[in-house]
Amino acid sequence: MNKINWGIIGCGDVAEIKSGPAFQRIEHSSLHMVMRRNAEKAKDFAQRHKVPHWTNNADDILQNEDINAVYIATPPSTHLDYALRALNHGKHVYLEKPMTLNAVEAKKICDAVAASKGKLTVAHYRRKLPAFLKVKALLAQKKIGTVTHVDLQLIQSKKSDIIASPEDNWRLNPEVSGGGYFYDLAPHQIDLMYHYFGPIKESFGFSKASAHHKKVEDIVNGIMCFKSGVQFRGLWNFNSSPLNNKEECTIYGTEGNITFSFFGDRVHLTTKKESETFSFKNPKHLQEPMIRATVDYFLEKDENPCSAEEGLLVMKVMENLSGRSS
Repeated sequence: MNKINWGIIGCGDVAEIKSGPAFQRIEHSSLHMVMRRNAEKAKDFAQRHKVPHWTNNADDILQNEDINAVYIATPPSTHLDYALRALNHGKHVYLEKPMTLNAVEAKKICDAVAASKGKLTVAHYRRKLPAFLKVKALLAQKKIGTVTHVDLQLIQSKKSDIIASPEDNWRLNPEVSGGGYFYDLAPHQIDLMYHYFGPIKESFGFSKASAHHKKVEDIVNGIMCFKSGVQFRGLWNFNSSPLNNKEECTIYGTEGNITFSFFGDRVHLTTKKESETFSFKNPKHLQEPMIRATVDYFLEKDENPCSAEEGLLVMKVMENLSGRSS
């Protein structure tokens, strides 16, 4: 294999700018076909993005011998089915987050990857964005000494610029999304914490259900203890006053701190010796660096940028933090 020929299952909002065009911009990568259940919308996407083929039937992608990799960009409720079918056909998979509806489904995908010749990468794309690479570099350089603890606060009103709200608002339907805005946004944050600090020893939390649906959390208050000794506390609130809006993560060390936003492009370093703000420009297609790393992995040029097992870990932690685990 010397080229990755992609099919996209679910060419909706996420694929429009964040990810879709990147598949055609990367060396040794091409976008062969896109699928959406609404045939007119699939055709429109294909024509605007100059994709040669489109369909409203996922089997046209899964059974196409010219396609060797599938990007699954549908809501989480269909991730398990499409991933298992793609892997059964021996295709590689780039799977949107959250990985599945729950940890049980995520484990099934991990087992399927182990039994398939296909590979799988989870789309925790913030790992490859410049601001978060900078945070990782500052930690590696021990700019703030030994890390002691992390404080994360994501406090938003019901109408927030950082919360995607499609017409049908499927993110608030737990049968489709897995569990509201926490399940939509927290995977990125929990994954980066794991990416920075390594294995998690324990995770625990509490949540307050929404007044509209008992399976959707408005507030999640969670703690994690990493095997390295780093302590973490996080508060997610999606039903606050706009006056309280806050989105900030601070990593504290013995010699200073690093503060950044998961939805911004700046990192601030504070120590006794210096105080500096680093600014970055994100790529137009936010997932392009991660997709490039995924293509390299599929072509056996590099390691997996985010494995199924890491995606499973994130699902387990989310269940623990939201108090859902048994």
